[in-house]
Amino acid sequence: MDTRIIGIDLAVTAAHKAIVLDQASNRFVSPVLTFHTDPAEMDRLLTTARAAASPDVQLIAVLEATAMSWFTVGVYLERQGVAVYRVNGQQVADLRKVYQRHAKSDRIDARVLARLYVTHPEQLHRVFLPTGPQMALQRACRELHRLTGLIAASKQRLLTTDQFAWLGLSDILPPYEDAARWVREQWYDPWRVYEAGEAALAKAWEAASPIQPADTAWIPALYGRARQIMALYDDAHRPDYALLQASVAREQARLKTAEEQEHFLRLKVVRPLYRQLHPTRHLETLRGVGQDSAAVYIAFIGDILRFPSLHDFRGWSGMIPFSRQSGEAQARGLHITQAGPDLVKATAFMDTNVARLYDPQIAVIYYDQMMNKGKHHLQAICACATHLLDRVYIILKEQRPYELRDVDGTPVTKQQARAICQERYHVPDEIRRRNNVRQRKARIEEQTERRYQRRHKDE
Repeated sequence: MDTRIIGIDLAVTAAHKAIVLDQASNRFVSPVLTFHTDPAEMDRLLTTARAAASPDVQLIAVLEATAMSWFTVGVYLERQGVAVYRVNGQQVADLRKVYQRHAKSDRIDARVLARLYVTHPEQLHRVFLPTGPQMALQRACRELHRLTGLIAASKQRLLTTDQFAWLGLSDILPPYEDAARWVREQWYDPWRVYEAGEAALAKAWEAASPIQPADTAWIPALYGRARQIMALYDDAHRPDYALLQASVAREQARLKTAEEQEHFLRLKVVRPLYRQLHPTRHLETLRGVGQDSAAVYIAFIGDILRFPSLHDFRGWSGMIPFSRQSGEAQARGLHITQAGPDLVKATAFMDTNVARLYDPQIAVIYYDQMMNKGKHHLQAICACATHLLDRVYIILKEQRPYELRDVDGTPVTKQQARAICQERYHVPDEIRRRNNVRQRKARIEEQTERRYQRRHKDE
């Protein structure tokens, strides 16, 4: 069977570029073609690709993941019987350096993409085209992640402002509850608080509190803190508390909006879509994996059968370290690859940090990494996250719930598993301090200094 490979360099607003390579002769059989995301123009591209080929010619398209252009083009080509492969920009950049080191253009990239299928077919994966609900869940999960980050950033900004403006409010009031928000919006100026007095503050809070009777036990501490701040600042360096109050009020308004959107998105969009796509909810039987984490895995993994083996799934996830080996030497402790969706890696990391406390088979890996291999916490969690994703793969592949087991394979209850993790695989604090990144760096610098001194002493 003849095989023609179409290398497509996608654009976001401009025209796409494509070129056709005949696999048998390893020669380009078309000039660089220009087309837009239009069915008629893509049909002309396919007609050109089939020209002078056998009737049963197999068409393969290799395209780069450019914004969302790959989705519309990929969907149409798949409908026309074309096998579509999507690659990341780093693969294209690496091969371009070999193909033509000192030049870059859309025409060169189209040729490089076509050559990729000939030179590295084992590194290419068929494009995963999510269904409507899957794409909606993907986008909702990303939006939820962004909102979570916005909320965390807003809270941190409020705490930072409180720290210099009020020497911190968190030791007087819970920083994100109604009373603290009311103080920021109405009484953020210590001089105004002092002039009003405790009684006026209590009366104002009793009138504004959403909970009756209002708790006013914190007001004397706030009044005392106002006196302390007044003693710290002179007139020349006194902050403009009117502007500070307006600033924190705006920040709280943004925080409130983000929290409301996050709540709505989580309960009304993400979880219903997740339950629709994964009705068995077997993923939630994994310790550390809740509905929101499971939704991320379901959204981005899609059809688990597109990964023929666990090795393929691991490579896609990106939770595996780089490999560097030469002769008999092999580098260790390298960072993880950049493959796979970032949200999947981040979710697996967070889930593993919980799973190690409740799943003996993951806890023993974490224990070994920390106690025997000298890894710090982040390295150990990344090593365990690979095993957590292995379990995600098996659960989805075999469509069955996860069963907690001891390290010897004996089934255990949740309570027994937790006890095993605490008793056998607890990492002492002194080991954590020993493996701390800063401590490791200090030891390396100390060893380097000793070697330097010995060398100069011998000279």
